[in-house]
Amino acid sequence: MGTSAVPPGSNGIPRLDSVTPRAALPGGEVRFRGTSLRPEGLERPQVRFGEQAGSVLIGSDDFLVARVPEGASSGPAVVATNGLVSNPLDVRVASLIADSLHPVGNPAIDAEGNIYVTFSGGRGDKVPVSIFRIDTNYVVRPFVTDLMNATGLAADRTGDIYVSSRYEGNVHRVTSTGQMSLYAEGMGVATGIAFDRQGNLFVGDRSGTIFKIAPDRQIFVHATLEPSLAAYHLAIGPSGDLFVSGPTTSSFDCIHRVDGHGDVSVYFRGLGRPQGLAFDRDGNLFVAASLRGQRGIVKISPRQEASLEVSGQGLVGLAFAPGRSVVLATGDAVSHLAWDIQGFSLPPE
Repeated sequence: MGTSAVPPGSNGIPRLDSVTPRAALPGGEVRFRGTSLRPEGLERPQVRFGEQAGSVLIGSDDFLVARVPEGASSGPAVVATNGLVSNPLDVRVASLIADSLHPVGNPAIDAEGNIYVTFSGGRGDKVPVSIFRIDTNYVVRPFVTDLMNATGLAADRTGDIYVSSRYEGNVHRVTSTGQMSLYAEGMGVATGIAFDRQGNLFVGDRSGTIFKIAPDRQIFVHATLEPSLAAYHLAIGPSGDLFVSGPTTSSFDCIHRVDGHGDVSVYFRGLGRPQGLAFDRDGNLFVAASLRGQRGIVKISPRQEASLEVSGQGLVGLAFAPGRSVVLATGDAVSHLAWDIQGFSLPPE
């Protein structure tokens, strides 16, 4: 494609003013706004993410939607019309870490940066490997091999990994060497799990109960919610409150906040099929969900303002990683995104 010394936006040269969201998985959709984005005649504009051409789904003179192609990497994106090229705007593209997996929520990351992800399987299906560990060089190894329907994951401060089984209704503890032991049982259809700063472990029972397991393993009913069609997903925020997502029959689902007394309130409403969630250090909540019909990672600010921050189909969870980055989970893979966001982590004991 040729270039021109004439400023973009004049003499028919396309000019880009904005792109939203500014991050995506391959296959995700991003929206460009600008001027002179539609070429003359019946030709479609061209969009390139680095050296890769993306598909233009919708186009007009000041707005177009493009799909990020497979093989794209983070860097400048441009629009070309009639051989004239726009100014570039940076788009961050997630890179694949591992596929042929089956996460159903957030991955877990330990203090050393190892990533843990499930191969959950269909209910009652026995799979060869239930949990994989991915080291900091992205080498994937089996970690747990004898657990039905591994579902929710969480790491404690000592480096042990906790995993729920929606088939058994149990929670297991797994040491760094892969030795598994029963931690709690009788959790119903156990799904999402999360630790608070006091070491209490919360467990979401899909039928509508949030259990609280104290460090001495006493079990309490912490809160009751409407049953979920699929699972509950849990996260502890900087305030110490518990936040819960879980798709229902509604297409306008909410995030619940549960305070330390177990009182439940609606924190935000307006998401489609919200699943895994995590906080950053500034108190922004990030949720794998749909917002106004577009799937991805949605940010909900402390003022309850929602925006799509990462576009991607099939996203089910996320986990903030060291180095201002995030691990994104879809229904069959995990990917890494350099995101310049510091995740929230519980303070040391």
